[in-house]
Amino acid sequence: MEATVSDERPSQEGPATFREVFAQREYKAVYAASALSWIGDFIAKAAVTVLVYRETQSVGYSAAAFAVSFLPWLIGGPLLATLAERYRYRSVMVACDLIRMALMVLIAIPDAPAWLILCLLFATTLANPPSQAARSALMPLILTGDRLVVGLSLNSSTGQAAQVLGYLIGAAIAAVNPTAALLINAATFAVSAALVRFGVRDRPPAMSAAHRSHLLRETGEGFRIVFGTPVLRAIALLVFSSMLFSIVPEGLAAAWAREGASGSLDTGAAQAVIMAANPVGFILGGLLVSRTVAPARRLVLIRPLAVLAPLTLVPALLDPPPLVVALLAGLCGFAVAGLLPVANGLFVRALPNGYRARAFGVMATGVQVTQGAAVLVTGLLAERVAIPTVVGVWSAAGVLLMVLTVTAWPRRETIDAAVEAARNGVVPAAVQPRQPVEGSEPLDGLPGERGRTSQAVS
Repeated sequence: MEATVSDERPSQEGPATFREVFAQREYKAVYAASALSWIGDFIAKAAVTVLVYRETQSVGYSAAAFAVSFLPWLIGGPLLATLAERYRYRSVMVACDLIRMALMVLIAIPDAPAWLILCLLFATTLANPPSQAARSALMPLILTGDRLVVGLSLNSSTGQAAQVLGYLIGAAIAAVNPTAALLINAATFAVSAALVRFGVRDRPPAMSAAHRSHLLRETGEGFRIVFGTPVLRAIALLVFSSMLFSIVPEGLAAAWAREGASGSLDTGAAQAVIMAANPVGFILGGLLVSRTVAPARRLVLIRPLAVLAPLTLVPALLDPPPLVVALLAGLCGFAVAGLLPVANGLFVRALPNGYRARAFGVMATGVQVTQGAAVLVTGLLAERVAIPTVVGVWSAAGVLLMVLTVTAWPRRETIDAAVEAARNGVVPAAVQPRQPVEGSEPLDGLPGERGRTSQAVS
């Protein structure tokens, strides 16, 4: 199959268009495969919790079925993601889809004990880190310049939409037949594998067998390149900081709805609107900013949007009704969506090809840990203090944190130099140059990039 990366670049004055992004055949295949597997995953999450609860009548078991999907990232995400560097990206993605398909079929077998369902579900989720790392590393090889930023924004917004749609479909199907929902998920993995296998070019591994070392050492290099490189470290701190507060309304929605529901909204409706508000705001912000704001302007907006995101939640101190809480959460999601794809794109472009999957593992694990810690800490605080006070004070502290984070944001010249070095396959000083970067493809920058900053992590 011929390379699908076009030399045609988006205009210098404005952002890339959706049409330009979807004109890339490989991206269309990856996008469709990802959207299908995301929807299937959330359908399965809803179904498994129902299935386990029916089998055990235990809320604890049901909660464990939902939480088990996060464990691989927490206990071995970077290590598993490193595997994607050793093998062909297409092969990793197809193999992971087929493994998840087979395990989902096993989970769907009737009358399986709860402990076996949990074990199989955990085994299924072990395939997530290498698959997602391979997709992340593949993206800048498919999309160039500002198309990469728009593509990342599309992926993020679609992921949020898939969460809402998948939960709704999954809950509806699971109420009638949880097994059918699990088989639907297995089918989405099968279709995803076919789309990737026949729609994505078979590139060589980023790291050849001759240049491999110990898997733990390679994983350690992922941490060193992220936290030992000034530009990458600044982006990582920005992303992790934004996750500390944006997840809180969603995480506390159930308790917040019980305490604040009144008027025309009952508790269930109040919880639903609070939980849905942040994803909806994220979808709108990601699509609107990526399509209406010029590339250079988006980079300038990183600082104000970073401070604005936690600032939108500070009015929670006034104990507003659920609809206002949802509005605040939606505005926070909108602001985060405006800065995250730009930061993600910068992160990807400032990495040499042989380190992208490993760095993604570090970032994805950091996001999971940060979000989990934020919900856990604020939940514990809410046991003693009113939820509006907890969220308001937590967000005010987030404003201070973001001010410090953006103050340390690197200069444009520093970012340009890091992107140019990655384009030329230069390994950052944070990683000892143990092996050459295999299969590196130069990345097209934004038009006029020599005099301006490119944008675009995962």
